[in-house]
Amino acid sequence: MRWSLPENTPNGGSTMSENNQNILAKAPIWKALAHLCIPMIAGLLIGVVYNIVNAGFIGSLPESTPLLAALTFSLPVFSLLMAVGNVFGVGGGTYISRLLGSDQHEEPQPASGANAAEQDSTGIRIRQVGAFTVWGAALGGVVVGILGVIFATPISMAIGASGADLLPTSQYIGAMFAFAPALVCAFAMEQVVRSEGAATASMIGLIASTIANLVFDVLFILILGWGVLGAGIALGLSNVVAVAYYGWWLSRRAAAVSIAPKWFHIDRTMLATVFGVGVSEFLQASFLIVTGLVLNWIAIAYGDALLAAFGVAQRVAQFPEMICMGLFMGAVPLFAFSFGAGNQPRLHTAVRNVAIAIAGVTVVCSGLMFLFRNPLFALFSHDPAVVSDGVLILTAMLISTLFNGFTGLIIAVFQATEQMKAATVMSVLQGVLFIPVVLIGNAVFGMNGVIWAMTATEIMTFIVGIVLYLVGSRRPQQAPVPDVAVR
Repeated sequence: MRWSLPENTPNGGSTMSENNQNILAKAPIWKALAHLCIPMIAGLLIGVVYNIVNAGFIGSLPESTPLLAALTFSLPVFSLLMAVGNVFGVGGGTYISRLLGSDQHEEPQPASGANAAEQDSTGIRIRQVGAFTVWGAALGGVVVGILGVIFATPISMAIGASGADLLPTSQYIGAMFAFAPALVCAFAMEQVVRSEGAATASMIGLIASTIANLVFDVLFILILGWGVLGAGIALGLSNVVAVAYYGWWLSRRAAAVSIAPKWFHIDRTMLATVFGVGVSEFLQASFLIVTGLVLNWIAIAYGDALLAAFGVAQRVAQFPEMICMGLFMGAVPLFAFSFGAGNQPRLHTAVRNVAIAIAGVTVVCSGLMFLFRNPLFALFSHDPAVVSDGVLILTAMLISTLFNGFTGLIIAVFQATEQMKAATVMSVLQGVLFIPVVLIGNAVFGMNGVIWAMTATEIMTFIVGIVLYLVGSRRPQQAPVPDVAVR
């Protein structure tokens, strides 16, 4: 049965949010996907443009190669902060979407007696999950941030920075850790907003954050001349902007979710469900950190040029990757809602259509970038060694995008449908496979083996993911019955 918030609830009566939920429940699949995915893609692509512009800002500075290398070294730290946010955001967001979907089994009935109590208790549970997700993320960000600021230099050394690279790397990651609560909360809150199907609100937050980042970059890098330290501070402040916007939306516009501290609640089911799904995100990011460290340690032996080339190529290749990510991330609320409603045909149709979209986007975008890879990469560096290495790296990364997009889709489906073990296996596998592949590639093929190691890893992970997906899709699945905790 469906539920609604009482009229005196501050969040209640939001026609836009209720329309978002109707799209999750009833709209034709392609219309629902367009509603969810296009704003997500737009927000992510604005972020990609910013990353490219940011690299251009840094690359325009004197002696820019160590500064670009610092941006590359910082990627594992950024992945860690994103992982902490996604533990709460993915786990809590999919939980909320499944709870919303679980009310679609029956037609609406008058809310009286036991029915009214059940409807209200489901609404309470959703608000508890929302509050736990956001405030738990904030606490996690505080803990990680304090430790990171204290150990910024040792961490920089541990991830491979040395010599001329050490100071800019420690400055950049130190600034990121200082703003860790904002970064972690922004990742979590964005997914809570999307859990109701509010993709446009999610996009607005991403765009506002990116525009703020660009403005702060101009101030701190070009005007004040703070280099990568300025870039780190700009990144942190832009996430403060995102948190402020998402906090306002969840407080004033959300129809179901609340982040008011009074709804903060912890119980065994809450922890098991949120962390059971979210842990796959943390493990995936943890292994990305490990693979990033291994890659840095191996690549640094070939010189700063190769390391800088990896950093720029990753930012350029993000364009097709972010479109694919926008597709499968944007569709997660639809997957989870359909699963919660027990609507398996709608779930499978949504997954199939997203896969078709990922294939089409990857072929077109990666193909165009491959054709223009030489002039494209030359825009970001005048160092001939960086350009030469970067073109080859970009080629390998573009080939990886197709397999990476499908792998991300498979993991998203596992997370949305509470297939926790399968999601964890996939998340761990990417990191576990990469290490032997890159070590063997380096030993046998030298620099070319290092460059193509991730491509080979993505292909193997994709194959395993297909097998797990086919096995899981043959098992009978039932929509979860919400375990509601009423205060």
